[in-house]
Amino acid sequence: MIIMKKISVLFVCLGNICRSPAAEALFIKKIKEKQIEDRFLVDSAGTGSWHVGKQSDLRMRVAAKNRKIDITSKARQISKSDFQKFNYILTMDDSNYKNVMSLKNRETYSDLCEVRKIQEFADRFHEKEVPDPYFGGEEGFDYVLDILNDSISGFLDHIFKNHF
Repeated sequence: MIIMKKISVLFVCLGNICRSPAAEALFIKKIKEKQIEDRFLVDSAGTGSWHVGKQSDLRMRVAAKNRKIDITSKARQISKSDFQKFNYILTMDDSNYKNVMSLKNRETYSDLCEVRKIQEFADRFHEKEVPDPYFGGEEGFDYVLDILNDSISGFLDHIFKNHF
């Protein structure tokens, strides 16, 4: 029997209550639909610590639930050990990318993970960043889910080309 190492993916935004937990839940939904969830370790984190231990934003949970996506994770802050634990760290915007890279560059053995902006995998949506819906209206959460759906599909294509 061949034992495959799991592919580990961490989604990162600012507070880990809107974009990254939605990306995590959407990714999990997609890999479950493909019946490959046992091949992955998936998590999300924020670069900030304001919301650690809290549920994701209610507006995001409702928007996700309307699409049969269940966001269950609790907010946490990215840690030094994440650079050794995850193959991929996918950030939602330039600011968080810079913060993650700054932390990564201070860590030993951090070259084991690949830090990328999730929008690099987009096909239909050409925004350079996933906008933070926190201070906007309800429609912003749906728009973020649309963008993430596109980017995560592209990321999964990337995974299949490189790992399967």
